Amino acid sequence: MPVLLGLDTGGTYTDAALFDPARGVLAAAKSLTTKHDLSIGVGGAIAQVLPLASEPIVMVSLSTTLATNALVEGQGSPICLLLLGYERQALERAGLRQAMGSDPVEFIAGGHGPMGDEQAPLDRAAVEKAIRAYAPKVAAFAVSGYFSVRNPAHELAVKAMVRDIVGLPVTCGHELTSKLDAPRRALTVALNARLIPQLQQLIRAVEGILRSQSIHAPLMVVKGDGSLIAAEVALNCPVETILSGPAASLVGAHHLCGSGDVVVSDMGGTTTDVAMLSGGRPVLNREGAIVGGWRTMVEAVAVHSYGLGGDSELRLDETGGLILGPRRSVPLALLGAQHPAMIEKLKHQVEEAIRVGYDGQFLLRLRRLDTKESGLRPDELDLWEELEAGPLALSEILQGPARQRAMKRLLDRGLAALSSFTPSDAAHALGLQQTWSQEASLLGARLWMRRLDALGGEKLKEIEPFCRRIIEQAVRQSVVAILGTTFEQSLGVAPDKMGALGELVMARMAAGTASDSPLVTLDMNLKRPLVGIGAPAATYYPEIARRLGTELIVPPHADVCNAVGAVAGGVLQRVELLISQPTEGRFRVHLPDGVADFNQLQAAVEKAEAVASEQARRLAHEAGAAEPEIKMEREDKVVPAVQGMTLFIESRIRATAFGRPRLATAV
Repeated sequence: MPVLLGLDTGGTYTDAALFDPARGVLAAAKSLTTKHDLSIGVGGAIAQVLPLASEPIVMVSLSTTLATNALVEGQGSPICLLLLGYERQALERAGLRQAMGSDPVEFIAGGHGPMGDEQAPLDRAAVEKAIRAYAPKVAAFAVSGYFSVRNPAHELAVKAMVRDIVGLPVTCGHELTSKLDAPRRALTVALNARLIPQLQQLIRAVEGILRSQSIHAPLMVVKGDGSLIAAEVALNCPVETILSGPAASLVGAHHLCGSGDVVVSDMGGTTTDVAMLSGGRPVLNREGAIVGGWRTMVEAVAVHSYGLGGDSELRLDETGGLILGPRRSVPLALLGAQHPAMIEKLKHQVEEAIRVGYDGQFLLRLRRLDTKESGLRPDELDLWEELEAGPLALSEILQGPARQRAMKRLLDRGLAALSSFTPSDAAHALGLQQTWSQEASLLGARLWMRRLDALGGEKLKEIEPFCRRIIEQAVRQSVVAILGTTFEQSLGVAPDKMGALGELVMARMAAGTASDSPLVTLDMNLKRPLVGIGAPAATYYPEIARRLGTELIVPPHADVCNAVGAVAGGVLQRVELLISQPTEGRFRVHLPDGVADFNQLQAAVEKAEAVASEQARRLAHEAGAAEPEIKMEREDKVVPAVQGMTLFIESRIRATAFGRPRLATAV
C-alpha cells in the first residue's frame, strides 16, 4: 500500500504524519519548529515517524502557517514594488501604503487600459534605474501593471529585466489573479514577494532532509484553497500558501472525523483559525483571503485568522485589563528549557528590589541573517550581534529609544523574537502542560503579578488564580473569534458592525454568563458541531464548546490534523480568460501573453477555450498532477437591446483541471 508523509510547519511545532489512504494515520510526531534552522525541526519530526513506515514513501506534502503568521505579525523580507502606469493616489487604497512600510515603491510610466490597449509606453530606462538602485537592499521585486490582467506585456517585460540584470526573485500581478482592482492586486503581489525568502528557506530545508533520508518522492505544498501544488511552483507564488495551514486543517478534519457540516477551530501557537466545512468541503472565500488585516486576491478557504494561540503574548489593553495577542511570544517555559541560564535571570529579577518595566521579557534570534538584510542599520546590526551568544533580557539591552527602534526592526523582519509570559506558561504553571520548564513559568507569573500590583491592575495575589485568569482569557477570546466568524459567514455581518447589543451578547457568552438578564434571554447556540484541533485543543475547547452550547468533536490525531490534511488533497488549477468587445464587431481574447482580436464571437470563444484548456492542463501538470481532468465553463454577459435583440458585453471562459498528485514509481 502507498505510504504518504504529511508535514506541517507551524510557528511553534512541526508535525509529521505517515498516512495510508486505506488505513488512515499510521504514525504521528511533533518537533519544535526551529526558525533559525528549519531543517532541525523538520528533521526531528520526520526522524520520529520514518522508522514506522512499512513501505517506501511515495509522496511528501507540506502545509505551513509560516506565511500566515508572517502577515499576522507584520513580518517579511524587504522588497521593492514597481507600479507600472499607476497614479500615486493608489498607495492610499487597499492599505497599500501601510503594507509597504519603509520598503521602496517606484511609479513607472506604462500600463494598459481596460481593453488591453497600451496607455503609455513602458519606461525601460526608469525600470533599469530602479532595479539597479534597490537590488542591493531588497530580497525580491514585485511588479504590478495597470490593467495587467487585460494585457500582461509590460509586467512580463519588467520581470525579464529583473532576472537579466540582477537575477532576484520577481513576481507579477497577473500571475496571481485575473481580477480587477489594481491597488489590491499590487498589495497581493507585494505580499507575495515579501514571503518568497521565507518559503524558500522552508522548502529547501525539507528537500535537504528528504535527501539525507533517501526519500525520493515528489514534494507538494498545500495552497490556501486546500489543493496541492509542486514545491518548485510554490516558490514562485508563496502568497498562495497563506492559509495553507488552515486549509490543510479543514481537509484533515474531514478525513479524521468524517463530519460534513461543522465549524472547525484550529488553535496553534500563533493564531486561531476558524472556518467551516459544508457538505464535507471547505467553504471558500471567492473575494480573497483576509490575513493580518490585509484583503488579498488569493482565493482560499473562508477562514478568519486571529492572533490568538497558546504562545500569544500576554499584555495590557488600553483599560489596563489582561489581553492576549496578536503577536506570538516564545513561552518562558520553552526559553528556560532551551536556555537554562535564563531561569537564573528570572530568579534575579524576582528577587531584585528595584522593579524594571521589562522584567520577564527577553529577546532572542530566530533565524540566520540573509545577505539581503543588509538594509539593517549599524545599531540594528550591533543588537543582532549581541544576540549571537544567546537570549538577552530586555532590561539589559533597551537603554533608550534608539535601542527600541533597533529591536522593532529585528522583530518586524522576523530575525528576532520576544520571549515573555503566554497561555502556555499558564498551562505549565498549573500542571496542565509538562513539556518544558515549569520553574520558568512560575517565575514569569510572579513577575506579572508584581507588575499588575504596581500598575493598580487586577488584584491576583496567588499564582493559581492568576494563571487560571490567563486560561480564561484565552477561552473568552476564542468564543468571540468563533462567534464573529459564524456571524459573518451566516449573516454577512462583520463583528465590528454588530452594534452594542451584539457585542453585549458575545461578551456575555464569552464570559459564560449569557442568560443572566432578569428580563430577557440572551442565549445563543452554535447550531453546528465544533471541531477543535491543534495542540492546545484538549486544554481549551471543552469549555469553549460548553459556552457556545454545541457538541465538541476532537478527532483522533487532532494535534497533527494539518499534517494529515497535507496529504489528503489533490491538485487543482483554474484558468479564466476574458472575451471583450472593444468596438462593434471586434471580439478580443485577453490571453496570458497579450491579446488577440477576432471578427466572429465563435472564433474568439474557440480560441479562448483552446488556450484556457491547454493552460489549465499545463499548470496542473507543472503543479504535480498525474492525469488531470478538464472541466470547461462559459459565462456570457449580455444586456437587452432594441427589438428583442441582445448586446454582447463580455464572456468569461473558465477551465478547471483536477487530478491526484503524481507518486514516486521507483525507489
